[in-house]
Formats: sequence, structure tokens, C-alpha cells
Amino acid sequence: MKQRPPLGGAQDLFRADRETVPLPEMVRAEGVYFWDELGKRYLDVSSGPVVSNIGHGDERVAKALYDQARTLDFASSRQARHQPNIALAERIARLAGPGFERVCLSSGGSEAVEIGLKLLRQYRLATGKPHRSKVISCLPSYHGSSIGTLTISGDEAYLPFLDGFAQPAAKVPAPLTYRLPAGETTDSYGRLCADALEERISELGAENVLAFIIEPIGGLATGCVVPPRAYLEEVRAICDRHGVFLVFDEVLCGAGRTGKFLAAHHWPSVRPDLVTLAKGLGAGYVPLGATLAPAHLVDHLASLTGFGFTHTYSANPIMCAGALAVLDIYESENLVDRAAEIGAYLRRGLERLSIDYPVIGDIRGQGLLLAVEIVRDPRTKTPFTSDVAIIDRIRTTGLEHDLLIYGRRTAGGTYGDWFMVSPPLTITEPQCDELLVRLAATLDQVTKETTDLLSAPT
Repeated sequence: MKQRPPLGGAQDLFRADRETVPLPEMVRAEGVYFWDELGKRYLDVSSGPVVSNIGHGDERVAKALYDQARTLDFASSRQARHQPNIALAERIARLAGPGFERVCLSSGGSEAVEIGLKLLRQYRLATGKPHRSKVISCLPSYHGSSIGTLTISGDEAYLPFLDGFAQPAAKVPAPLTYRLPAGETTDSYGRLCADALEERISELGAENVLAFIIEPIGGLATGCVVPPRAYLEEVRAICDRHGVFLVFDEVLCGAGRTGKFLAAHHWPSVRPDLVTLAKGLGAGYVPLGATLAPAHLVDHLASLTGFGFTHTYSANPIMCAGALAVLDIYESENLVDRAAEIGAYLRRGLERLSIDYPVIGDIRGQGLLLAVEIVRDPRTKTPFTSDVAIIDRIRTTGLEHDLLIYGRRTAGGTYGDWFMVSPPLTITEPQCDELLVRLAATLDQVTKETTDLLSAPT
């Protein structure tokens, strides 16, 4: 049972008492490390979670925030323009490349996704296609925690919450790559998933479908699945054929983490109609989301009805100044390319660990967005049962070995169990080696404990 003060308390008091992972109280962070109130140091395995791309405690960002707060702390985007907004939008658009000339800023990923879908809906209304309102997403997937984004997230555990409260979006199978139906390869299953999208559009009526949204490289919901190129190319063709917008949710995988500024850049022939970013864009220093759209769509809509569904803190000056400083560090330290190089180094280390620890069933992802899937039996890919709480055990044991690991059971374990290995892009090879040594010690302990647990008489 968590200790519950009479007033206030930390945010985790809202979570279930039965959650088994203790939470240390952090007092300081620098680079890839945290320190708790007892002085113990932890390596940030998952960038807390998958946010702190440039590492912690960077004084250059802190100074940019301070200087901006002293100069112009706030200006409503409905009342005034300011240079930090203009400069940040230009910088993001330049990094994103052709097709993403307009940037609508928000306070985080859920807002960015909702703004994107509302923008597309407003465009269809303004251009005489009001019936296009249906959104299709993948099962499993995750797109945010607002009411609207929960409806498009693909997790059956949300259904009782949504029942009678909000209407879940239409779903199609996600192009998973590890635990496939019998007789299917990654490519053939990708084709089946693309076919399922076309069938779903036909069922709903293409004239009623607004958009298909997908994480081009998965996050926690899929354990960093990287879909086959052929799947994404076919999805692009299907959307074009039926006049359906293709949206890439890059809240987690974007902003350089996969070795490209946009994950979409890995597939130049598959340009989405809209991209959403957050997390690493502000790198934890500021709450920031961004919705990237083509100029022709935004400018056409502006000539008709415009788009007014923004939020109070959208494009506030301090947020923009902080993000500009973050992007300066991305470019000056070449962090996007480093994500690819160090990610490959770290992945090789994880693959070596998998030889010694059969509980590692799969390692997948791109760049420094990696996941490790844990299984009870690697031959059959059988996951652990829920009573073992394997990911909670790994997280808790990781704390004992000075690691902050992020992972939680999603979709009731239907698709397996994994944890994220996604440290800051500033991590060095020696720090990767330290991570791997400590992870090996963690897996040693967990393997012994679960073996003892599973072999104990009932």
C-alpha cells in the first residue's frame, strides 16, 4: 500500500495500490543519470519514458528558458505573434522536409494527435465532404490519453472505460513481426494487414473515412515494431486510392530517435499527409507537441474557414525558446546520426545478452528506440502468465541494479511483454556497456527468482 499523506502527494497516488514497482524520489539528473534522495545513481534506460533525448540538466537549454522568461514570458497566439514561434516553426519544417511546411504547436502528444485529426476533419467539412468522419487505427496501438485519442488507441483493456462514454474507432491488425500466425512471414503478414485496411475502408464506405493513423515505428503498445516497407507502401497506395488521409503518429518515434529526424524519412516513397511529434521535440525541458501539415492543405483551409481548435499554451514563447535550444543541440552534436550509430552498438550488445538469457525472445526497433520482449519459452514464444508480473519484476529488480527501466503490460498481455531500451541520444559506448552489465545482473536475478517461483509446489 502506498503511503498516503493527508494533503497533496505525488502523482502516482492516482495509480492503483496494487502496482508493484517502487518509485524512488529523484532530486537531480545530469546526462544519462538520475540521483535519488539517498544519493544513489541510476542510469536512465528509457529516457523517462522516451522523452529526454538530449539528456538531463543541459545548461544551454536552461539558459534559453531563463532568458526568454525575462524577455517575453507569454503571448497568446490569438492576440499576437512572436519570434520564437516563427523561428521554431521554420526550424521544424526545415528538418521535416517537403510536405510539412506548416507547424501547429501544442503542449504534448495527445494534443498534437487531436489537432491533426481535427484539422483533417475541418478540411473535409470546408471542402464539401462532411461524411468523411471515420478514423481507422491499428490493434494494438497507442495514440494518447485524452478521450479522443483513447478511442483511436488499440488496447482492448480500454473498452470497458469507453463503453457508453465514447465510441472506439475502427481497428485493423497492426503489422506485428514476432508472434505471427502459423505459416506467415513478416512480409506476408504485412500484406494481410494491408488487405485488412482496404476491407475495413470498404465496409465503412470510402466516402465516410477520414484518415488512417499508424505509428510508423511502434512504441510501448507494440514493443517498437518496425513494419515491412512493402506494408507501408501498400498502405500509402490504399489511402491514395480511396481519398483517405494517412497520418503518422511520431510522438514517440520522431524527433531523431530512430536515426532520422522523422521516422517517415526511412521510407521516402511513403510520405504521410500529416505527422505528429512530441516527447523528444522538447526533450523533457518543455511540454511540447507539433502537428506537421503541407502548406497547400493549411493555406487552402485558411482561405475557406480556417482552423481554430488550438489551446491556450500553444506556441508560448518559453516553450518555443526551449525547443529551439534543444534543436540547436541536436544539430551541433549530430544527435540524429548518433542515434543510428549508438543504437546499432547497443542493439548488438542486447543480442549478445540474448544468447545467455533465453527469456529474451526478441529485440526490435530502430536507432535508439529498442524493445526487449520477454518470454517464458523462446521456442514457442510463450509469454509469462500475468501472475508472474514479469515486466514489473524486471523494473523492480532493475532499480536494485541502478537502472530506471520503463515497461508495463499492455492489452492484458495479449501480444506479449516487453520493456523499452531507449536511453538519451547522448549516451556513449562506455555508458551502453554499463547499461548492458547492469541489465545482465538484473536478468540473472529475475531468471533465478522466476525459476524458483515456477518450480515451487502449489
